[in-house]
Amino acid sequence: MSVDPNGMMVPYLRARTLFFDRVVVRALDAGVTQVVIAAAGYDGRAMRYAKPGVRWFEVDHPDTQRDKRERLERLDITTDHVAFVPADFTVDDVAAALHEAGQDESLTTLFLCEGVAVYLELQVLEGLLRALRARANERARLAISLSVDTGSPAVAQRRARFGAAVASIGEPARTVLTVDGATSLFERTDWARANGSERAERAGLVTLVPAGVR
Repeated sequence: MSVDPNGMMVPYLRARTLFFDRVVVRALDAGVTQVVIAAAGYDGRAMRYAKPGVRWFEVDHPDTQRDKRERLERLDITTDHVAFVPADFTVDDVAAALHEAGQDESLTTLFLCEGVAVYLELQVLEGLLRALRARANERARLAISLSVDTGSPAVAQRRARFGAAVASIGEPARTVLTVDGATSLFERTDWARANGSERAERAGLVTLVPAGVR
C-alpha cells in the first residue's frame, strides 16, 4: 500500500519543511544561541544551519540516535556543535536529560517539534510539551506540527486513508486534535499561540510562546 494514498504528502511536507526552516532562520538571525530538536530523527538542520556560537540539542530515542550518529561518523560530518540527548518520551524525563546535556534554561531557546506529535499518545505529547516549557525562558519559542481536525469531511476522509496507510507500516496516528483541543493542550502545558499565519495554523503548523508572553 502506498503511504501517500491521497497524493497530498509531498506538498504538505514541502510546506512543513519551509515553515520550520523559516522559524530557524528567523531565530538565528535574532540572536538565539540554543536550538532543541525534539524527536530529531535524521533531521539535518543542525548541520545545514550551523553557526558559530549556536549550540544544538537533538533529543531522540536511543536506538534512532545511535544509528544516526554512526551514519554521521561514517560520512565524517562534524557534530561538535551538537549535543545528542537520548530519551524515550514515553518513560524518560526530557527536562532532566536536557539539563544534563548542558542546555541552559536561562538562555533563549528555540524548540522544534516536527512530524512527531501525531504519533504520540496525548498524555505523552502533553508530558513532552511540559518538559520543554520547563527548559524555556520567557523569550523562548516552540514550533510544532500537529494533526488538526478542521471539521472538513473531505480532509477527514484523506486523513483516514493516510492514517490507515501509515498504520500498516507500524506508525499509527495516535493524536488528532480539534482546534479547541489544541488550544486546551497548549493551556495545560503553559504555552500559547504566537501571532502566526492562519493558513499555517489550519495546516497544524503552529508557533508557541510561554503563556502570558506575546
